[in-house]
Amino acid sequence: MTREELRTPCYLVQEKELKRNLGILKGICDETGCRILLAQKAFSMYSVYPLIREYLNGTTASGLYEARLGYEEMGKGTAAGAERGTETHIFSPAYREDEMEEIVKICDHIVFNSPGQFRKYKDMAKRAGKSIGMRINPECSTQEGHAIYDPCAPFSRLGTTVKTFREEMTEEEIRELDGLHFHTLCEQDSDDLAVTLKAVEEQFGQWLPGMKWINFGGGHHITRQDYDRELLKQCIRHVKDTYGVEVYLEPGEAVALNAGVLLTEVLEIMENGMKIAILDTSAACHMPDVLEMPYRPPLKDAGEPGEDDRKPYIYRLAGPTCLAGDVIGDYSFAEPLKVGDRLEFGDMAIYTMVKNNTFNGMKLPDIVLEREDGTCEVVRKFGYEEFKARL
Repeated sequence: MTREELRTPCYLVQEKELKRNLGILKGICDETGCRILLAQKAFSMYSVYPLIREYLNGTTASGLYEARLGYEEMGKGTAAGAERGTETHIFSPAYREDEMEEIVKICDHIVFNSPGQFRKYKDMAKRAGKSIGMRINPECSTQEGHAIYDPCAPFSRLGTTVKTFREEMTEEEIRELDGLHFHTLCEQDSDDLAVTLKAVEEQFGQWLPGMKWINFGGGHHITRQDYDRELLKQCIRHVKDTYGVEVYLEPGEAVALNAGVLLTEVLEIMENGMKIAILDTSAACHMPDVLEMPYRPPLKDAGEPGEDDRKPYIYRLAGPTCLAGDVIGDYSFAEPLKVGDRLEFGDMAIYTMVKNNTFNGMKLPDIVLEREDGTCEVVRKFGYEEFKARL
């Protein structure tokens, strides 16, 4: 099947770009000895987990269902995963008692958010032979303008501060920990990691020699073209050499960055002070980060309004739902849009299919894998049944 034969809307994940990203990440592992996990919260297209398993060391999860997915499709729940020693990690701000038995059964690393959670579940995890850790909050914010994605923002619920760690954890309890975990970044470069790492060492460095591992969390845009990978390697080697610990990273976006597009079709064109093109895809339903971040997604062969005289035709692109704010953004084109035209939004593999919804009864986009030779394989189609099953 070719792109032209696909029904819209659909997420099209490109095998060639996915392999490019995975090759970069595996290179970091090979050169530094660190271990890199897929953060499923950004990308959970499990049909490509066998491919990802060839490059990475496992998955990390934010709850039981993600943990099950990683375990069953990439981890020790598969023969290949068991043979490779693929790991399943989990972190949650608070675990449900009725889920912990299963979590402890399938997860290799269990990270707790607070001393209270640690005390409640550590014995259960230790009896099962699991590695346990504590998420720490170094209170070192390196983000600008997006407090919703900043785990170090004031009054954050994510991670234990050094004050709480020192006052509420006994030395005996600290010795029971196998590792420390911090996650403070979002789409950032390694210079921000270096700043954060300095804060971690200043606050928690006295306990690191007694740990088996440290997890640098996610938010590292490692596969971005201008990312400073040499500095990342320096950070990893410094920690391994100084403290003798295993280093984990768990990027999500970096695994599938720029490795997928969202194909959509123009349904109608209307005018109200400007031309408005209504698409068969929705910002609210199919790319919710456009409204949540917010941001303007890249669009192939289009530009910013007024930036290029060769693209004089300006349209507001919007979804077909009843939400007045279901607007993707304003774009300029070299030629007028027509009903039936197909458009291609870029970087749509990440935080799309994991966050989409069926508001207004919107159909979920098909999931398609584009092979390296350009042929397309429809991995999953959705219809009325999926909408009804969620209600």
